[in-house]
Amino acid sequence: MWFAYFISRRIVHNTERSFSRLIIAIARVAIALSLAVMLISTSLVNGFRATISDKVYGFWGHINISRQSLRNSFDDMPIQEDTSFEQAVEAIPGVVNIQTYARKAGIIKTKTAMEGVILKGIGADFNWTSFKPYIIKGDGITLTDSVVSRGTLLSKNTADRLNFSVGDSVLVHIIDQKENGEYAQMFRKLRVNGIYNTGLAEFDQLFMLVDIRHIQRLNNWSAESIGGYEVFIENPEDIRAVEKQVDKAADPFWEVQTIQEIIPSVFDWLNLQKVNEWIILVLMFLVALINMVTSLLILILERANMIGILKAMGAYNTTIRKIFLFNAGHIIFWGMVVGNILGIGLCMLQQQFGLIKLPEESYYVSVAPVKIDILWILGLNICTFVVSLVFLIIPSLIVARIRPIKAIRFN
Repeated sequence: MWFAYFISRRIVHNTERSFSRLIIAIARVAIALSLAVMLISTSLVNGFRATISDKVYGFWGHINISRQSLRNSFDDMPIQEDTSFEQAVEAIPGVVNIQTYARKAGIIKTKTAMEGVILKGIGADFNWTSFKPYIIKGDGITLTDSVVSRGTLLSKNTADRLNFSVGDSVLVHIIDQKENGEYAQMFRKLRVNGIYNTGLAEFDQLFMLVDIRHIQRLNNWSAESIGGYEVFIENPEDIRAVEKQVDKAADPFWEVQTIQEIIPSVFDWLNLQKVNEWIILVLMFLVALINMVTSLLILILERANMIGILKAMGAYNTTIRKIFLFNAGHIIFWGMVVGNILGIGLCMLQQQFGLIKLPEESYYVSVAPVKIDILWILGLNICTFVVSLVFLIIPSLIVARIRPIKAIRFN
């Protein structure tokens, strides 16, 4: 073992053979670049998945409970608020918050424009912790028990299109159909307390947040009637398990769904990014592997004369193979060191300065998000090193085919 390691170090640090040094340098660069690309692609995809998922969960919650209905509308069917159900859900491990909501379609009219919106009513139990990062101007809505708040939160899209700013008054018209088939027009005059921007354009351009009691009064509901519940959980990975427990506690006529089922398009797109990530990982790994196999073969053939001398002196094929595997391990290790410095360094620069900009309307974010997962990076490094060495055993078997007499004459 020590003999093989000693010879290997002599080969690596040899300064006389310029061709060997060139091969080693090329192999290290290939390993470094491949690993750097793998780290960057993984961090970017993880960043996209985490950032966009958090945006969706922050706006909608992880699990939605509403009344079963065939109506394809944003006007909710009422359910009765159930305190015992809320307590049962809060007792489920992993649940952070459960909040009520109600929605109703409306129209914002100005002197020069008209915009369709969905009023999303929220109560005192609203999860401001998850939503506050998206408030870019002003503040949230202050809800008290005594007075219905006239405050509202508009999206940046709506505010820009209709030229609203914090402090302005907004007139919302609601057209509702009565039981006799006639239409009634109602309106609410609200004040813009704040402007939010999640980056999810298809939602931002529709929803404005208001006091839930506006929806209850517009629909002639009682104070205990709501449109549904939104449940927030600590770990999105547990969403299916928590959904089953919530479903058991819910009324049989209520529909319990994860947000992934309600908005499948966003999560299907995120899952597609994961597929792309694996394709990049496999391709980069193959590039590094092919380069290392080729480099090892060249080093073995160039050292055929040395192999012949070692065999003539009684060295076993296994010992000689270890020499070149030690050599390959040295190349892989230092190539990975450079690759980690390059990959993690570029990811940290992106985190700090946001060098890569993106069109928010297409990617839901204005800056490419990066999530550096230390455990994943460690696993990727270990996998790259181990699998590369295992595959390099195959080209090292060529040592057994080299005959001492012919090898010593090899020129």
